[in-house]
Amino acid sequence: MKKNKAAEENLFEALSLIEKEKGIPADFMLEQITKAIVTACKNSYGGNDDVTVQYNKAKGRLEAKLNKTVVEEITDMNREIALDAARRIDPNVMPGDKVGIALDPKNFGRIAVMTARNMIRQGIRDGEKEQALSEYQSKLQDIVTATVEQVDPDTGNATLKLGKAIAILPKNDQVAGEVLKVGDLIKVYVVNVKSGDRGPRAIISRTHSDFVKRLFEEQVPEIFDGVVEIRSVSREAGSRTKIAVFSNDAEVDAVGACIGPKGQRVGNIVSQLNGEKIDIIEYSDDPVEFIKKSLSPAEVLSVTLDPSGDKICKATVPDSQLSLAIGNKGQNVRLAAKLTGWKIDIRPESGFFGEDDDEPTPSETAQESTETEITEQTDSETAESTTEAPAAEEQAEETEPAAEEAAIEEASEEADE
Repeated sequence: MKKNKAAEENLFEALSLIEKEKGIPADFMLEQITKAIVTACKNSYGGNDDVTVQYNKAKGRLEAKLNKTVVEEITDMNREIALDAARRIDPNVMPGDKVGIALDPKNFGRIAVMTARNMIRQGIRDGEKEQALSEYQSKLQDIVTATVEQVDPDTGNATLKLGKAIAILPKNDQVAGEVLKVGDLIKVYVVNVKSGDRGPRAIISRTHSDFVKRLFEEQVPEIFDGVVEIRSVSREAGSRTKIAVFSNDAEVDAVGACIGPKGQRVGNIVSQLNGEKIDIIEYSDDPVEFIKKSLSPAEVLSVTLDPSGDKICKATVPDSQLSLAIGNKGQNVRLAAKLTGWKIDIRPESGFFGEDDDEPTPSETAQESTETEITEQTDSETAESTTEAPAAEEQAEETEPAAEEAAIEEASEEADE
């Protein structure tokens, strides 16, 4: 008895240790042990799985009994017990009643023991998967701080530890230019959680547009409280992001709240993104005003919407700011188009290209590569993308004085790249 009691105490100590180290509840493991005992009985007693397993927390004991029917004449040794033998267990039993016979694991066959052991091991693995899935789902579409465990020198993929779970951050989901090292603490966005044969898997990213959204929610209390809303985000990770914000309180400046005192709030986010530029733009329900702001830091003289009702417009800018409005390799107009949901055709003030010119303008060429992507945005993304605001304090580079045609040709070449 002392030996059995010691074994039971060791069992419960082991369950407690598993709960602390792996986060698997002891009650869950007791359920797996119960299933294992029932299966072992079924294999050892001719299919009889009528078993009662009880855990006495007060005494710290696990008790298992195989139930048999009381009969006067036995026809099945595995399921029946003689009346006189039954009354030695319970003097009051009558034929037809059931009595529980205490089980001794030593009486289990070798195969039954191996089966029970494998079931318990599988229970531990299932518990680990369930724990990982629960931890992933609690962080779904949110930011988590992870530790870099390993970086593959060939692929650049990083293995991260998120609490007690492990996830892979692919190279193409890392911010361009950043170098991850073992032991680094970084923030990642949990895009999705998938379950597979090998257990749950978290899809994480540092390039997702919502990653920037969550960073602003962390840094700007007004966004977290709902006073300021993020209406739209367009991003080319590692290079530039445009974000449109709106204030539900007339006394709160949405752009100023996001920038913070002396630019501290947006500065903290920029440092998290490895120096990525961020344009913070005030959202407007007026598409003309919104499109003008979305092309910041370039000055926009006028915006003409297509009368057909399609989301197409023409933006006129000073000749000297044509290249600035289009951006390096068309980036500025491309991000503005994603932000607003409008296809933007940029024209110089001089009208060099002409209103009826069939040849595509530099801004049209720059947007060709992303037009399909914009069209395929979901309704919610399109609805959100109705506005965007100019970025915080950015120095605009103006084209050097040159002949008008030469400057426009240069802008076209940059856009075509």
